Amino acid sequence: MADPIHQFELKPIFSLGRIGGSEIVFTNASLFMFGAVALVTLLTMLATRNRAVVPGRLQSLVEMSYEFVASTVRSSAGNEGMRFFPFVFSLFMFILILNLFGMIPGGFTVTSHIIITFALAALVIGTVIVYGFWKHGLHFLHLFVPSGVPVYILPLVTAIEVISFLSRPISLSVRLFANMLAGHITLKVFAGFIGMLASGLGALGWVVGVLPLAMTIALTGLEFLVAVLQAYVFTILTCIYLNDALHPGH
Repeated sequence: MADPIHQFELKPIFSLGRIGGSEIVFTNASLFMFGAVALVTLLTMLATRNRAVVPGRLQSLVEMSYEFVASTVRSSAGNEGMRFFPFVFSLFMFILILNLFGMIPGGFTVTSHIIITFALAALVIGTVIVYGFWKHGLHFLHLFVPSGVPVYILPLVTAIEVISFLSRPISLSVRLFANMLAGHITLKVFAGFIGMLASGLGALGWVVGVLPLAMTIALTGLEFLVAVLQAYVFTILTCIYLNDALHPGH
């Protein structure tokens, strides 16, 4: 059976030079991330080029994506949250395309690497902190001091709020990483069963291999759903966290 972990291997394509004692390498992950940015840019440019009153398929697809993210931002952060719409829309489309790239045979699942998902999560939390202090100053710290809490348990509640806030980038990154990693490993394992049974049992193996084949097909459909769902979950949690930067008071 093929190694199910091999599909996540980072492979260097060319070197970009050295900084200090470390070599900077353009990898397959870099290639797919650049590809995702290029695809999103191309789709939005082509869809908005004519701006027809009766939209075509591509324009309808982009408009649906726009309205979907816009409604998510408004429902989670209010109309004031629309100032972050370009940021949230870019995150959603970037993660969605990367997840779908991983479903292409021979593709690479960039979001199965914790360093990538953590960088995206750190970008979100960093935006929350910077904007929160920029707009509210020290009042942003009220996020960690809920109103109406008795004084004698306020230190404990404040410590819990701080720990909860600091754990956000961890939970946000691990959720996306773990779901994409586990799903692709499961797909690879069941796909490997088909080849193993066919080669080991001959004609009988092709009959017995129907079950793992059916499971692989079902899991493939489920993994497409997970790819879209995880992009949505990352987006809505981002909106919820940005709402704390807009309205830090409890």
